[in-house]
Amino acid sequence: QVQLVESGGGLVQAGGSLRLSCAASGTIFSINAMGWYRQAPGKQRELVATITRDRGITNYADSVKGRFTISRDNTKNTVYLQMNSLKPEDTSVYYCNGNGIVSLGGRRDYWGQGTQVTVSS
Repeated sequence: QVQLVESGGGLVQAGGSLRLSCAASGTIFSINAMGWYRQAPGKQRELVATITRDRGITNYADSVKGRFTISRDNTKNTVYLQMNSLKPEDTSVYYCNGNGIVSLGGRRDYWGQGTQVTVSS
């Protein structure tokens, strides 16, 4: 059974910083990529940033470029999201995604339970 466990959300003032972490656990043979998505109330879930496991190729939403940085630690099956210069519009539930995870159950995508990020003005 593969699980993605997020941590690091919270309340911060505009202009502040937060760092999210997501660790994948279980019997994992390989991971294609990991990333972060977010969903605000009444809105669709949207991509924030992704990173490939092997080459570390990153992709960011235009709205976070220059402010957020995604990184990984392959030895820990963990992905991080450093969020700087936070804005009230960054307020959302942030979800970790594991893309193409191969485990005893086969190959599929997984989602974390979500962590709330609230940015006050």
